[in-house]
Amino acid sequence: MAEYTHGGDLLTAQSRYGGAVLDFSTNLNPLGMPPQIKQAAAEADGAAYPDPLCRHLRQAIAAHDGVEEGQVICGNGAADLIFRLAFALKPRKALLTAPTFSEYEGALTCVGCQVERYILDSGRDFDLDEGFLNAIVPGVELVFLCTPNNPTGRLMDPELLAETARRCGDVGARLVVDECFLPLAGGGAGLAPRLTEFPHLFLLRAFTKSYAMAGLRLGYGLSADLELLETLGRFAQPWSVSAPAQAAGTAAFTRCPQWPEQARALVERERPVLAAGLEGLGCRVVPSQANYLLFQAEHVTDLKEKLLQRGMLIRSCANYHNLGPDWYRVCVKGGEENRRLLAALKEVL
Repeated sequence: MAEYTHGGDLLTAQSRYGGAVLDFSTNLNPLGMPPQIKQAAAEADGAAYPDPLCRHLRQAIAAHDGVEEGQVICGNGAADLIFRLAFALKPRKALLTAPTFSEYEGALTCVGCQVERYILDSGRDFDLDEGFLNAIVPGVELVFLCTPNNPTGRLMDPELLAETARRCGDVGARLVVDECFLPLAGGGAGLAPRLTEFPHLFLLRAFTKSYAMAGLRLGYGLSADLELLETLGRFAQPWSVSAPAQAAGTAAFTRCPQWPEQARALVERERPVLAAGLEGLGCRVVPSQANYLLFQAEHVTDLKEKLLQRGMLIRSCANYHNLGPDWYRVCVKGGEENRRLLAALKEVL
């Protein structure tokens, strides 16, 4: 079986280590899952089929995000919607940044799409620049962006995002902006208030990271293009969002909407400490605005394996375009856990 390249493969890590592993490979809310969500998921009726239209959940999302209920579509995680977009639109050419989340290309490859990559400059901390606008040319049918970008943790300039949306409209391209990490990065309302202005815009969001409910699998999309949403609905598996997931998402936005904001306070306190510790060990750290850090341990290509021998799991970024085997990503946890990571790194670097 091929190696799983994403973070979070704890069973494999535990079997190789031979015990419990401290997971820094997934970028979840460091406060964990709220008790209100655990309760709601546990109390959901698992015997009956879930609502195929996710009515209560979509109502909660619409009220929370300030959009119309008809502009919301739910899925079995954001990845579900990424693949639905690819299969529904079947673009012939798409534009991605490099580095960025690998599942965009994974989905596009499944439909035979030609993928163009805009290389982000490491000397500028991999920030998106205005040159990206020139890469959006006639013939590009789909553009993916991620803010804050995964794995760099860099927020994209709001005006540049708006200019990108205008440029996509000019050439007839669909723009998909992944905002899944935005609530933990203090990015504000994102582009949701501008859905009507940009009808070719599709926003990806998820409960996975903000509420640490990755195992429940719940993501959603926002768009003013109701025809697109109807098409995406036809490309969904029946009952793709389970009853526990729907109950959990509804509880998140109605019973504990401030949970991501509470986590940001912890992240903003601990992130500079962790970054300074990595730099003190000789690593190059990309300044992050999210709940994770991308760093380079120059010429050290087996850091993930060395740390696993000490019960720590980190994300190798070797499979990201425009990075390499000595780039890694770690999430920001609580102070004690971060200190344990730095202590283990000190032993191997």
